[in-house]
Amino acid sequence: MASSKTYLDFILEQLSELQDIRYRAMMGEFIIYYRDKIVGGIYDDRLLVKAVPAAIAYMPNASYELPYQGAKEMLLVDEVDDKAFITGLFNAMYDELPAPKMKKKR
Repeated sequence: MASSKTYLDFILEQLSELQDIRYRAMMGEFIIYYRDKIVGGIYDDRLLVKAVPAAIAYMPNASYELPYQGAKEMLLVDEVDDKAFITGLFNAMYDELPAPKMKKKR
């Protein structure tokens, strides 16, 4: 099941206080970037984030979910209605997210 643009718009509104949030559509789902680092994405109308130590500490009771078959488990963000919670989560995670991969020159 693909994610809806309506849910994406809702999540983007919840993240509106952060600078440099962007997304990329990929196979019916949406990858979420914060300051050029991949934080997670929207999969089947669920916000999932990478399971970095800061996210695990911020959401100690979060469930681990698969975004799609064959993928690494990610953390489900249940508190999507709490704008301050999501903003704090993304800020807490940022330093532990991997740097963007450099594109190879052809």
